[in-house]
Amino acid sequence: MPRGSKDKYTDKQKRKAEHIEESYESRGVSKGEAESRAWATVNKQSGGGERKGGSGQSKSPQAKQASRKSSARRAVATRKGSPRPGNKLESMNKQELLDMARKRDIRGRSTMRKDELIAALR
Repeated sequence: MPRGSKDKYTDKQKRKAEHIEESYESRGVSKGEAESRAWATVNKQSGGGERKGGSGQSKSPQAKQASRKSSARRAVATRKGSPRPGNKLESMNKQELLDMARKRDIRGRSTMRKDELIAALR
């Protein structure tokens, strides 16, 4: 559950958090966890509440835009089933690679070694 008052957030930020929360719930995440993740996403993108007295006013517009871009990039990668940026194939264990290969329906994956799985996934 998110902590603290949400008074310093704009109506747009509250709607965004609600939309993100609904998206997580539709994917099977619990209500409390979905709400926490939604507010964390809003905070990352805007730096906090944007009304007077909120912490979001100290984050520059360029920093907010960069955060929104990186958040969107990670969301797209998650939807595609590909590793999120920064989550390199080499750092995954063989079972994670096998699961990813199964999602992509790569033939012969069960007999492949880890390095062969990485090559096939690329």
